[in-house]
Amino acid sequence: VELGMARSVAIEDDGQVNVTIALTTSGCPLRAQIQREVRARVSGLPGVSSVHLSWEELTPEEKSKAMARARLNVSKNAPDTEVPTTTRILMVASGKGGVGKSSVTVNLSAALARRGFTVGVMDADIWGFSIPRMLGIEGRLGGSPEVGKIEPIEMQIGEGLLKVVSMGFLVDNEESALMWRGLILN
Repeated sequence: VELGMARSVAIEDDGQVNVTIALTTSGCPLRAQIQREVRARVSGLPGVSSVHLSWEELTPEEKSKAMARARLNVSKNAPDTEVPTTTRILMVASGKGGVGKSSVTVNLSAALARRGFTVGVMDADIWGFSIPRMLGIEGRLGGSPEVGKIEPIEMQIGEGLLKVVSMGFLVDNEESALMWRGLILN
């Protein structure tokens, strides 16, 4: 409802409730979850005999508004962070391998650190983590006294500091495969 995805709700005299939900895309992966949650909440209301759901798709304008509301909700409910609001985030990405993402990342981060900035690099490449090798860093990520926090490996470059987290720090050697649980989106 908050995101503007509930198009209509109609209550029949016999207690049947008809709900129309507009999804971000017809193949929305959250459809089953949304269906379960709507059914559970509506069927628990007094006088409801059944719940019927129908589906539509948000227009591009509605989708844009829903995403803006969702981002606002996430930012309002986000846990406190140590990252200052003046922090700038640069992302180096490509849908293709072997195009120089790691080379660009290493050179850009080292150049910024040399200028006196504190730079963080997160190498989330599960297929070929070359950032540690390119930077000449060996080691494993350290734990933190805070639950759920990882301490990056740090190196001084010029006047600045480079902090690195890499999938390469989670394996015993570069030839080892990284066993990772979860989905990979293609």
